[in-house]
Amino acid sequence: MILVEHGPSGEPVLFRQPREVIGAGRASEVMRALARAERARAAGAWVAGYVAYEAGYALEPKLGALMPRRRQGPLLLLGVFDGPVEADGFLAEASDAGKASWITPPQPVVSRPRYDAAMARVLAYIAAGDCYQVNLTFPMTARLLSGSAKGLYGALRRTGAVGHGAYVDLGQGPVIVSRSPELFFRLEPGGRIVTRPMKGTAPRDADPARDAAIAAALQASVKDRAENLMIVDLLRNDISRLAKVGSVTVPALFAMEKYSTVHQMTSTIEGELAEPASLPALMAALFPCGSVSGAPKIRAMQIIREVEPAPRGVYCGAIGWMAPDGRADFSVAIRTLSITGQDIVMNVGGGVVHGSTAEGEWEEALWKARFVKAAVRA
Repeated sequence: MILVEHGPSGEPVLFRQPREVIGAGRASEVMRALARAERARAAGAWVAGYVAYEAGYALEPKLGALMPRRRQGPLLLLGVFDGPVEADGFLAEASDAGKASWITPPQPVVSRPRYDAAMARVLAYIAAGDCYQVNLTFPMTARLLSGSAKGLYGALRRTGAVGHGAYVDLGQGPVIVSRSPELFFRLEPGGRIVTRPMKGTAPRDADPARDAAIAAALQASVKDRAENLMIVDLLRNDISRLAKVGSVTVPALFAMEKYSTVHQMTSTIEGELAEPASLPALMAALFPCGSVSGAPKIRAMQIIREVEPAPRGVYCGAIGWMAPDGRADFSVAIRTLSITGQDIVMNVGGGVVHGSTAEGEWEEALWKARFVKAAVRA
């Protein structure tokens, strides 16, 4: 089953009892799997599931040789469904199970010296002109002490709305619990496409005055605005590959959003599709989202593969759905946990630009890990 909080009407919906589950375990299977899912959608089915970050290597010929040999979980997992159903029952069960679902405090898999060395290499590439921004991440691990993955989703959901939360259990690969606030792309009737990248993060404060000051400082930050604008330009270019000439606009730049543990700076890019969308064409043009790769995208992904210690998996991929009539909504899978038995993997990170420091980026990454604190028991 798949629960998405960003359903067709903006409310949570549940996709259950798939007609079939389409997976891709190897690079050569990714486009075939997307095409198979698209045929089912064109014949009247709904498609929902996820695409892992490493599928991006299979979608770009220049990156094909970078596919990690040792990975856990599918590159892509999509269910074919008759349609969504109401989610109230599932949400009530998850909330109840969440009262007894606890995890250990997440711990970084990389040491601070190793992270500092990766940062130094990224900053050297930026100084040399290889790229403008690289999204550097690292994995953290935890254990499920009690309860279930479904209960963990329920426990984390109590901390507040995020807009693009999801729970994915298709019986293959890890169970996915996502508390993502970030829209990858939304397709609306008439061919309108919308994306809303997030770049620029600051921690919340319990004191309202200090909290407001932190948000104001983030919105005024030259560094964070530059980081955000780089990704806006990248996504304008990506959407232009699918959109009518002259239709791509930026109706909102450097907007602020508040979540339970962080402030986020967001921007919105829109366009009008030149022709009806297909799942393979959308993923080939847009995936992965530039906010989790860097700019330019291909060079940033090459550097990420060089400096990050492990594959990202579903983290920084996409989770969502697409309807027979062409409507779709996919999130960027940040603040996302992969659960296998009792083992939990979650990644954190952020965009590195000229002027970034290892200390600042490390602290920002750990702020982002606070989204699980409601379920942590030492």
